[in-house]
Amino acid sequence: MTVSLIVDVIVLGLLVVMIPYIVRLNKRLSMLRRDKAQLEKLATTFAESTRRADESLNGLKTSAENMQRKLDSGQALHDDLAFLLERGEKAADRLEDLIRESRPETPGTQPVVASPSTASQTPAAPLVAKRSAPPVSTVNNENDEGTLRSDAERELLKAIRSSK
Repeated sequence: MTVSLIVDVIVLGLLVVMIPYIVRLNKRLSMLRRDKAQLEKLATTFAESTRRADESLNGLKTSAENMQRKLDSGQALHDDLAFLLERGEKAADRLEDLIRESRPETPGTQPVVASPSTASQTPAAPLVAKRSAPPVSTVNNENDEGTLRSDAERELLKAIRSSK
């Protein structure tokens, strides 16, 4: 019995030494279980945040596509306006050339101020009349029936109508 008694004493000594370690291990395991619940809660919150971030990214992509379409449309309008501006400048240059050609080049010719009665009869008439007027012709269409127009005025009306 001495051998069994020695073994029992050794086991008892080991148990006495192991009990504080077991108590500490139990506390740590309970903390881990509690932290596991918090970790699961954190993982759930993280998954929800990720889902919302994905939805926000999709919304941003949609907004970016809409903005790109609007930008493309605006660029097309810009190009159209630039084209119309260029055509208008060319038409203005042609009109200016026609006006220069229609004016007499004699150095002694002075412009004469038109009278108020003459200016009120034709709304497109210039305030300064020349001594020798440019050739005029009668334009017979439904809008300008019976009015006299100079070549420059006809060109201007033609340019305006072609730009519409």
